[in-house]
Amino acid sequence: MKNKVKFLREEQNMTQNELAEKSGLSLRTIQRIEAGSILKGFTLKTIAEALETNPENLILKNENIQIERAKLINLSVLSGLIIPFGSIIFPLVLTYKTQDPKNKELGKQIVSIQIILSLILSVLMIACPFIQNSFPVKFPLFIIPLIAILSLKLIIVILNGISLNEKQDLAIKLKNNFL
Repeated sequence: MKNKVKFLREEQNMTQNELAEKSGLSLRTIQRIEAGSILKGFTLKTIAEALETNPENLILKNENIQIERAKLINLSVLSGLIIPFGSIIFPLVLTYKTQDPKNKELGKQIVSIQIILSLILSVLMIACPFIQNSFPVKFPLFIIPLIAILSLKLIIVILNGISLNEKQDLAIKLKNNFL
């Protein structure tokens, strides 16, 4: 169980249907939440209001969540150092084969960052020959963004790995997840 919704609902002698009506959410949404879906945003606030409690009271804080799969997804990003777009493909496959909602969410955040970094690298690699022709430099300019982005990816994997071990969350993630 990822939250206290079922416990608080039963404590108030409320059925799932009654909570759905009071909160304005569907019965199916209430069932998913009680089955372990991660509560966040509007849904968290709405259920907290319906149960007459603070949103913080709905989430178990000291729960030992197994995030081993998220660690594996994070490490699979390193395949991108050898295989082009491997930093997206392998983590994406692992993320979508994951059943646990917490690991799936962490995986989506990891993949989102890698997609953005890969897009930036692709644009820079396309622009480099044009920039190279504009300046009389004999050094191949494409090496600079290539090494910079690959180094950045490596640093992100290391920092996220450390954070997953210590805090069970990512150190570097996007504010808005687009996956």
